[in-house]
Amino acid sequence: MLPSGSGAEEDPAAVQAAVEQLLAAELRPAEPSEEECRRYYAAHGLEFVIGERVLARHILFAVTPGVPVDALREKAEQVLHRLRGDPTPFAGQARELSNCPSGAAGGTLGWLVAAECAPEFAQAIFGHEELGVLPRLVLSRHGFHIVEVLERESGHVPGYDEVRERVAAIMARRAYINEARRYLTSVLR
Repeated sequence: MLPSGSGAEEDPAAVQAAVEQLLAAELRPAEPSEEECRRYYAAHGLEFVIGERVLARHILFAVTPGVPVDALREKAEQVLHRLRGDPTPFAGQARELSNCPSGAAGGTLGWLVAAECAPEFAQAIFGHEELGVLPRLVLSRHGFHIVEVLERESGHVPGYDEVRERVAAIMARRAYINEARRYLTSVLR
């Protein structure tokens, strides 16, 4: 509880600081073990790839308020089906249909690395070998994408020792989030 008359009720930064102070006092997340970190690395090695790049273009069917999502998805799937059969008109279709500014340039996104993309978009295009128009729509926070991968430059997965600290930080953050959820669930009951 915030002290009455502290002014914190009107100051979002003070509220945030008070919440962080409370959580710091109450949470005791477990430190990840070396074994847990190694298991995470073994299961998620592609998250640590260095140097992978993809040359791509896309057509975005943006999901915006008031747009019937099912109809938008159906239209995107129809265009995807046509372009899978013949990708030649991809640039023209991007100029005509895309809700992304890249549509004016035929949907060209240039060379991308995973860190530059929305996570759901990166997951769909990185760590794979396929070239050409992808066989499925890519759903992101922006909408439905038809993606054509024009070229790939593979990267390499660094050894565990090179990313050990990063893995431990990811695991510690997950443990903190899980502990915060547990604590909030017990307090809100």
